[in-house]
Amino acid sequence: MDLSVINEVTTLAQAADPATAQEYGRKAGKAIALGIGAGLGTIGPGVGVGFIFGKVIESVTRQPEMRDEITSIQWLGFALTEAIVFYAFIFGLIAFFLG
Repeated sequence: MDLSVINEVTTLAQAADPATAQEYGRKAGKAIALGIGAGLGTIGPGVGVGFIFGKVIESVTRQPEMRDEITSIQWLGFALTEAIVFYAFIFGLIAFFLG
């Protein structure tokens, strides 16, 4: 996208009503911050889930007789890791609506 287009749209929005343009800019900034925050908040849990399942495959390969115990621990670790994603999303929504 060309920067001149963004400058032109900004100029038109500010010419229409400066107070309204400022409010739209504020809302847009909050939406962008929510998207970036939620996106960054999912990187760590994504790596964690991949690590968990990789280690489970490795563990079951080494000791197949422990498969049931390893699988139960795997799902506990998966649930706790995925909870972080929901925390990031909820905190982002709180910041979006209260900020």
